Amino acid sequence: MLNKLFGLNPKETNVKTEVIAGLTTFLTMAYILAVNPNILSATGMDRGALFSTTVFISAAATILMGLYAKLPFALAPGMGLNAFFAYTICLIMGYSWQFALTAVFIEGLIFILLTVTNIREKIVDVIPEALKKSISVGIGIYIAFIGLSSAEIVVNNDATLVSIGDLTRGPALLCIIGIVVSSVLLIKKVPGALLIGIIVTTLIGIPFGVTQFNGVISVPPSVEPILCKFDWAKIFTPEMFVIVFTLLFVDLFDTIGTLIGVATRAGMIKNGKIPRLKQAFMVDALATTSGAIMGTSTVTTYVESAAGVEQGGRSGLTAFVCGLCFLVSLFFAPLFLSIPSAATAPVLVLVGVMMMSSVVEINFREYSEAIPAFICFVMMPLCYSISDGIVLGMLSYVIINLCAGKYNKLSIGMYILSAFFLLKFLV
Repeated sequence: MLNKLFGLNPKETNVKTEVIAGLTTFLTMAYILAVNPNILSATGMDRGALFSTTVFISAAATILMGLYAKLPFALAPGMGLNAFFAYTICLIMGYSWQFALTAVFIEGLIFILLTVTNIREKIVDVIPEALKKSISVGIGIYIAFIGLSSAEIVVNNDATLVSIGDLTRGPALLCIIGIVVSSVLLIKKVPGALLIGIIVTTLIGIPFGVTQFNGVISVPPSVEPILCKFDWAKIFTPEMFVIVFTLLFVDLFDTIGTLIGVATRAGMIKNGKIPRLKQAFMVDALATTSGAIMGTSTVTTYVESAAGVEQGGRSGLTAFVCGLCFLVSLFFAPLFLSIPSAATAPVLVLVGVMMMSSVVEINFREYSEAIPAFICFVMMPLCYSISDGIVLGMLSYVIINLCAGKYNKLSIGMYILSAFFLLKFLV
């Protein structure tokens, strides 16, 4: 029954492992329950309604991923995309949040069309193997950087862009303790090491003054203020085209990068292909469309899914458990939101270490492969964008091999994809 429902193979995993993996994934991405309402409420949207919508769409999309695609990936409103929604479309460009939701809805419909026609799968097939390996490496560095910055170990510096923070107190010190605790648990091969590490670090954070408990149960607010609030007056304007194209581009390659990277680390890629990839793309497309209807920005597959994969999650049961945790959090938000980012940051850092393993599979003696791969994985954290890393990696791959006369390594699909990437910079 579990195999039929979730694709659970008893030779690869078991129920206990999947449950722990689902809990771990949820705890590493639970921050979105607080962050997404904070960002989108800057547009004038109701913050309470945004919280409930974030919970509902994350739960529904993640459960659907488990049941339909049978993959251990979680979904929620995407970071970066929600900032583009709030700060660029609404605050800088001056459009209403209703207009922005309409753009997200149109983007979702286009994604459904691209998925039905298998175009998204064909894009994945076009990406060279060296770049696929480097995507996993890049995501590892990227999420480690997210963890270090959220714990204030890496901080902003106007002179050097970034620098080291104060390691002697507060979130930074707690994160360092968490890294040590979780590392020891991993080395000792303790089951559920990452999840235990989060819990222990959260408790240690109480005397540090970092963990703040604000209650246990709360009544979920209504989503009515932002439900089905669209503005169709300007859908045929050049501005709408640019906005939809940008949303479409970033979400497309963020999702592709996340799926390839996490699936590579999980050992799921067989003969260069991810199983049930089309179903995963369809869930992503339906989630974005439904999210717009419910009143939130683009929903996408979360890179934090790697945390659950590292705990052994290999089936849809991991996603299903994570989705149920989202539903439970609707009533226990104060408890879940008491977990500080400094307690989940160590997990992101250690998952980054684990995802670096794919770097040994890149042939660094062949510069036509090594240089584009390096550009791909190093630009992800430096640009703070998975999609930008993929874009620059692919463009460099095509240009370098074309100029070096290695035409046999380039397919028509690569040329088409590179032309599409160039269009992204011109629009």
